Amino acid sequence: MSLLKTHSPTPYETDYLQWIETTVAKLQSQDYANVDWANLIEEIGDMGRSECKSLKSNLIVILLHLLKWQFPPEKRSGSWEGSIIEHRRRVQESLQDSPSLKPYLESIFSECYTQAVKQAKAETGLPVESFPVICPYHLAEVTEDDFLPA
Repeated sequence: MSLLKTHSPTPYETDYLQWIETTVAKLQSQDYANVDWANLIEEIGDMGRSECKSLKSNLIVILLHLLKWQFPPEKRSGSWEGSIIEHRRRVQESLQDSPSLKPYLESIFSECYTQAVKQAKAETGLPVESFPVICPYHLAEVTEDDFLPA
């Protein structure tokens, strides 16, 4: 007769905040032998991926609302301008906290523009041909506080 091993949940699985607090306390007291290294390493990796996803999402929203602001201009909305301001602030804060994200932002700019065009098409009902194939804005403009296309 074989014995089945049962999995007893770890603090990481049962109480995430307590796991964080315990892990921090162990690190502060240099109790390295008892740190849950596997989950700590995974969490740190996830933090980096999360920062990148957030930056990408915010950039797409800025580009989307810049496009909706510009095409067609007679349908401009203050909520779009408000959204542009909010998401610019988020991008600027991310870059202030982690300047090493700037090359990543530059590398995803074209891809984000393509995604923004798809969404702008869907939200405005305009044909995709209404929007420039190449982004008409520079990254510096997109992240600058006062830029709005004519």
